Amino acid sequence: VSQLVEHGVSNARVVGSIPTGGPVRRRKKKSMICNKMYAFTTVSYLPSLFFRNPTPDEVINRPEGKDFYKGAVTPDNFLAVLKGDSASTKGGSGKVLKSGPNDHVFVYITAHGAPGLLAFPEDEYRLTHLVFNLPTQLVFYIDASWSGSMMTKLPDDIDVYATTATNSNEVSYACYYDEKRETYLGDWYSVNWMEDSDVEDISMETLMRQFKIIQSNTSRVMKFGNETLANMKVMAFQGNANAWPNSPMTLKPVADPGLTFSTEVPLEILRRKSSNTDNSLYQSHLKELRRKMLKVVTLVTGSESEYQKVLCEKMDLTQHQCYEIAVTQYKKHCFSWPTNYEDYLLDLYLLFNLCGKIYQQERYRIHLIPPSFYTFPPGFRSIQFLFQSIQKIPHFPR
Repeated sequence: VSQLVEHGVSNARVVGSIPTGGPVRRRKKKSMICNKMYAFTTVSYLPSLFFRNPTPDEVINRPEGKDFYKGAVTPDNFLAVLKGDSASTKGGSGKVLKSGPNDHVFVYITAHGAPGLLAFPEDEYRLTHLVFNLPTQLVFYIDASWSGSMMTKLPDDIDVYATTATNSNEVSYACYYDEKRETYLGDWYSVNWMEDSDVEDISMETLMRQFKIIQSNTSRVMKFGNETLANMKVMAFQGNANAWPNSPMTLKPVADPGLTFSTEVPLEILRRKSSNTDNSLYQSHLKELRRKMLKVVTLVTGSESEYQKVLCEKMDLTQHQCYEIAVTQYKKHCFSWPTNYEDYLLDLYLLFNLCGKIYQQERYRIHLIPPSFYTFPPGFRSIQFLFQSIQKIPHFPR
């Protein structure tokens, strides 16, 4: 049995977090969990313009307490944890995985997503960053919009199994609106698997059975990878066989979970709070975002027919390098997203589609845009061009 830094383990978890209950009840030792410094939640960023949070991007657990959030959640930290590279972690405990072929690792990620990427608070984790060649048995549960796009190419002959909240073309659902806290307490996919782990005997239930239980008629929950792992017991990844036994819980059914598209959560919260002024202002920001992205599509395609195709199609991502460059340029010159709201990621599928067509070979060229075009809403940066000239962007083979 290998080790998680100084502690011997036979299985471990690397988790993000959402404000729900879940498998904490199963009493996995803290030494077997890499979560606090790598967890990310929606509580830390609430734009003061709409929700009046005086300390965005901070998470504390007592008055005048230490900020546990700053600098913790980055793609580099996440990769360092998976690779067992404690020297590359920044902030937090420094705990990383030191797993071998007989170990089980459960990676649970909840985030906002876009085609081919997961949005961390200050950066994004892209499909090309995924690490699968680890000497361990690895299970991913990913709760994000478009999360299926992160796993579509997952081989079925390695020791990795994954389930995702959605397929490659759908958004996820928030649920359980809390009137007192004025927010949603969970995402439907996560709530379903966590509650299933609470009510089932996970020493007997398999991962495949859990997958079938959490499938729903809302977003299409998907599975990928090695289904041999899916026939293993849930306890092997989510529980601790050496802990004292827990009897399955009985949970009172919730008549109406209040399912809401995760992309519409900010507007729905404002609607429930009857803040018509803030609601209108927020919608105007979203319209401005949409207008800017459509301008990009118009400039790149150069024709009405091609413009309409890019708007309407849902393509598979094959041009990863092109997409990464396009996203980087859009983020650098148009706006960045240190926000936890998916509205800002909704239209990235248009860059996804542009890269799936021939434009990456023939049509990327300098598009001069007046700096004033990108000055509203606040937070947008001035821009002279979005896509660099064809001489500066490499050609991508089809």
